[in-house]
Parts: sequence; C-alpha cells; structure tokens
Amino acid sequence: MATLSLENLRKQFAPKVVPVKDITLTVKDGEFLTLLGPSGCGKSTLLRLIAGLETPTKGTVKVGEKNLNKVPPGDRDMAMVFQSYALYPHMTVAENIGASLKLRKTPTDEIKHRVGEVAHRLGIEHLLDRKPGQLSGGQRQRVALARALVRNPDVFLLDEPLSNLDALLREQVRADLKQLFRSQNKPVVYVTHDQTEAMTLSSKVAVLKDGVVQQLDSPDRIYTHPSNQFVAGFVGSPQMNLITLRCENNHAIMGDFKLKLPNLTRNPSKVVMGIRPEDLAVASSEDAQTIQGKVFLSEQLGREELISLNVHGSEDIVLRSLVPSDHDWEGDAITLMIPPHKTHWFDIETGERLNREDYSPPVDSVPATAQNRAE
Repeated sequence: MATLSLENLRKQFAPKVVPVKDITLTVKDGEFLTLLGPSGCGKSTLLRLIAGLETPTKGTVKVGEKNLNKVPPGDRDMAMVFQSYALYPHMTVAENIGASLKLRKTPTDEIKHRVGEVAHRLGIEHLLDRKPGQLSGGQRQRVALARALVRNPDVFLLDEPLSNLDALLREQVRADLKQLFRSQNKPVVYVTHDQTEAMTLSSKVAVLKDGVVQQLDSPDRIYTHPSNQFVAGFVGSPQMNLITLRCENNHAIMGDFKLKLPNLTRNPSKVVMGIRPEDLAVASSEDAQTIQGKVFLSEQLGREELISLNVHGSEDIVLRSLVPSDHDWEGDAITLMIPPHKTHWFDIETGERLNREDYSPPVDSVPATAQNRAE
C-alpha cells in the first residue's frame, strides 16, 4: 500500500521557463488523479518528474515515506504507459508484456503465468504470439497497458495513452481502463488534454495552467463549482458562456435586462458572468429571471441543438444554449431562463470566483492565487 506525494515540486529550465511551479498534492491508494490542461501547461513535465525522467529544481517526490528524488527511474517501482505505445517490434506480444519481469530475473514459469493472467484480463490472450506490426492501434494500446499491469508496481503513470485511437475505440478503451484501475487499488496519475477522459476516469482532477494547479477537486466539483474563470472556460463542452457585464445597484446589466447579483466577496463595477449552455432553458411564464434574444445560428447535435442568440439591447452579447431539436430555431425570438444557482461570477481582473458562498473547497483543493498565476 502506497501514497504518492509531491511537496513543493518545481522544475525550472531557464529564468523565465518554469513549466512546474511549486506543486503540492497527494494521490492515495485507489485514487485516480488526472492532470488536465492545454498544451504547454506543465502536465507532462510533472509526470516526468514523478517518473524520474526529469530532476526537480526543488521539492520532493515521495512514495509512502521514501524520498525518490535520487532514485533512478528503473528503481522507482512505477509503471508508465506512453502515448506512442513504445513496444519492441522484434518481440512477440508475450515477450513485450513480460520484458520487465525478465529484466528483474523473475522465474520463467511465473512470467508465463502473470503474462497469461493479464492478457486474459485485457482480452488479448489470442494475440500473444503476434508481433506489434501485426496489431491494430487498439490492440497495441492493450499490450502497452498489459506491460504496465504485469509488473504490479507501486504507482501507475499514463501519458495521454488514448490520443492515437479513433473516437469509437477511445471510448471502449476508456471504459476498460476505468474497470482495470478500479481493481488495482494503486495510485494512478493520468495526463490528458481531453476533458471527457478526465471527467469519466478520475476520482480527482488537477487543472493546470502555466505550471500552476488552478483547482484540485472531484470531477463533479470541477464542473459545477469552478474556482476561477480559466477552469470554467476549459472544462465543459460546449464551452461555458463567459460574458463581461457592467454592474449597477447590485445588478449585472445584460442588454435590456438586469440580473441580480448574489452576495459577492466584493462589489465590482464590472463582472464576468458564466453560465453553461445546458443550464439555459427555454423559459416558462413562471420563471423570474429571464432574457430575450434572436437566434442567428443553430447547430444540430442529434438529440439537441446548440443555438446562438443576440441578446435584445446589445448586439455584442451572444449567448449559446442547448435546446430540444424538435423545432427549427434559427431566426426565432426566444426567451431563456437564467437560473441563479447555476450562474457563476468571476472577477474581471484576476478571474477568481466571486460568489464564494456556494464554493467551499475540500481540504486538498488548491485554487491558484493571483500571485502565483502572475509568476
């Protein structure tokens, strides 16, 4: 049983090149932590620091109470699955899976048993005699996973392992991954820029930007209570509506309409309002807080349509909403309800969440501060 701990971990390549900035977090047995963020945010560098492929400028990587900073990658008892599969082309599937056990001088009979066991779990036992060049992309990915699982390591590390798969196969392998690692009861650190993978696989998600953890939380809290404007805009598809509005007498002005502000942490002259397209609904006569606009674009998504409308009183304000696809909405005037409990308010300068009364971060949540974002 092991807990992976990162304490004030920092990597600096040059005075102004700092991909990882003083990150502290823990991943316990059975937890699946996803490092989520755009390209260049530091997530792959952080994974390489954990694996020992990069040396930290400062801070520590621990498993349990053991400091791994000076432990070579091969002695860290961590299994890593790469985006590129990294299979030996001259070896069979069975030989690829058992290669790490052979290097550790594991008895031949035990290697055969463990390879057969993990191949059965992944449904690739009929491929054991083939070479990687004879396999499809999905089969190669399963072989790479089998090679990691057969070691029974202290920690699993996965670097965008599904990015080379097509959409349908990615969905299937993603479901397999969730079941596999649920049964392992080991710390898992998974790197991706795909929010669907992060939301479906993880028990915790760390959203990164510029080497800083913006929010460390459960997937549902990341979605429903983003700690700042960056997290709000990055997580969710279609993307959250984020609109800058001026404030007047405790109301935000949206075209011809006034939206009552909640009890904010400060009283700004301008504010960024955020609301997800799926939280905007066609209004009924009983709905109190509504806006009207004209639909100028409709995008068919199957069961629903994504409509874009200009709000009455301001052609500069565009809202997107998900509505039923049983109607031709384009060109229609429409009234939408804006539910106050689904509306997010952010500081226009720092991007920090303002309606904090409904945001109580858990103990291990680490929202970014204005100071470390500006570093």
